[in-house]
Amino acid sequence: MRLDIRWPIGLMFSVMGALLAVYGGVTLGKPGTAPSGIPVNLYWGLVMLAFGLAMLAGARGKKEP
Repeated sequence: MRLDIRWPIGLMFSVMGALLAVYGGVTLGKPGTAPSGIPVNLYWGLVMLAFGLAMLAGARGKKEP
C-alpha cells in the first residue's frame, strides 16, 4: 500500500482553510467578529488553504521509486 500521507493532510487543510476563509470573508465587518480589527478567521483560513494546496502539489509531483 503506497498512500502518500500528503494527500489526506492536504485535503483536510484545503477544505478546512477554504471553509474558514469563506466564513471570515462573510463575517468581515460585522460587529464582534474582529475585536482587534484584524480578521483572524480570514487570514488563517488563507494560510491553511495555502498549506493544504502546497501539500497536494507536493504529493502530486512525487516520483514513484
